[in-house]
Amino acid sequence: MPTPDPSRVELGRRIAEARAERAAQGRMRQRRSISRRDGVRVEVDGRWLVGFCSNDYLGLSQQFAITGAAQDQLQRDGTGSTGSHLVCGHQQVHDALENEVADWLQVPRALLFGNGYLANLGVVQALLGEADTCVQDRLNHASLLDAARLAGCRLRRYPHTDPEGALRQLKAVRSGAALLATDGVFSMDGDVAPLRQLALATRMQRAWLYVDDAHGIGVLGPDGRGSVAAARLDANDVPLQMITLGKALGGYGAVVAGAADAVEHLAQHARSYIYTTALPPAQAAAALAAVRLARREQWRRDRLTELVARLRAGAARHGLPLAASDTPIQILPCGSEARALAMSAALERAGFLVPAIRPPTVPTGGSRLRISLSAAHGPEQIDALVEALAAARALSPADARTDA
Repeated sequence: MPTPDPSRVELGRRIAEARAERAAQGRMRQRRSISRRDGVRVEVDGRWLVGFCSNDYLGLSQQFAITGAAQDQLQRDGTGSTGSHLVCGHQQVHDALENEVADWLQVPRALLFGNGYLANLGVVQALLGEADTCVQDRLNHASLLDAARLAGCRLRRYPHTDPEGALRQLKAVRSGAALLATDGVFSMDGDVAPLRQLALATRMQRAWLYVDDAHGIGVLGPDGRGSVAAARLDANDVPLQMITLGKALGGYGAVVAGAADAVEHLAQHARSYIYTTALPPAQAAAALAAVRLARREQWRRDRLTELVARLRAGAARHGLPLAASDTPIQILPCGSEARALAMSAALERAGFLVPAIRPPTVPTGGSRLRISLSAAHGPEQIDALVEALAAARALSPADARTDA
């Protein structure tokens, strides 16, 4: 028999150990297969549940004008763009989407990426090198942390939403360029970065501020322009910001927008833009229609604000300790993985899909229920969820361990 390759044996051992460790900690992730979706309702394992886990904050993903735009473009141009933007994949609908986003955000230029993860990788890699420093909030999205590591620059992190901590890290930079990168709205906490203070810190230290506004765009600020606009900042304060098309806008893809020279630099140097196929034209058409709806339909944001207030008021009546947040991301701390899993299971039995969020996505001891609201939810669904949350939380610790 052939001698086993030592490297394959070692990798197999590591995989087995990692799986056993995660299983022992109750941290194995599982996918749920959704067979059908109707607004906020999803069919899972033959049963309809009310979903409170989607990022479709404005309820646009199944809106008729948007799906119709995608279908029309699909009939015209087919399923794919057939090439990268700089070869033959860039089409007029991509131009139209970039121009619409730039106009919406009131910045000179925008550049379309395949998704938010690729956008963050491309921005940091194109701007920073080994001699430079990226300063980040400790709870930034994984894509920003990965971007700094892949860029090879120094990574310095500051305490969550602490502008003084950010300033200290910037002052410690002795050479090279410095970029301060932060989420606008933090996806696992629902709170908003102190962007005005961070902008002041970067201005004082002659650094750049880059904002990942994946969860703020469409929801916050005038006309839904996001956390940067809500903080009354512009491209002089935030030379580059990233918005995703797959959350409040209901589709897929991402756009980096800001100062014209900075965006052109990305088009020339961002590897995750240059060396990948352009977004399918049908998806770009859907995003274009979604941006136009999000800009003009303020009632969606107004309704979302009302639903958030309704959930928080109901939670307060029942003594449910929701974390501080005015965004559609509402967090109920659970502490242990076992309790989070037990509460999630109890909610599913009651007809609601609210997955448990556990380490390593959040810190050890920080397991939680992440409740995300949509303008497509009804008040009666909010009230029913509150009652189900109160009942689930009434489980004793012993019951929680048993259910998990």
